[in-house]
Amino acid sequence: MATKLLEKINKANLRKDELPRIKIGDNVKVSVRIKEGGKERIQVFSGVVIARKGGGATETITVRRVSFGEGMERVFPLHSPSIAKIVVESSSQVRRAKLYFLRERSGKVARLKMADA
Repeated sequence: MATKLLEKINKANLRKDELPRIKIGDNVKVSVRIKEGGKERIQVFSGVVIARKGGGATETITVRRVSFGEGMERVFPLHSPSIAKIVVESSSQVRRAKLYFLRERSGKVARLKMADA
């Protein structure tokens, strides 16, 4: 009985619109709705998907980018209503499920091989 209840809650919290197919190593642009006072704006965060965790309504992706020489990571819940849209810009060929090793690398060494189209 508990699993049926959890499935019902999980299904109710999923996104209604379809998400693009996101893989580890993809360069993505995530548009996030931000409320400031009474106004709402959309902020775009672009970077490489280095991790994907969870499943169902609790699924998250971790996106990393380097801005002005400083590495920034942000975790986005995929089924959050604050996510306006996600656009996959390009894909890379990776052989790992988590790309945490990119945290220690910078410059040319941090580049990923582009996937064959």
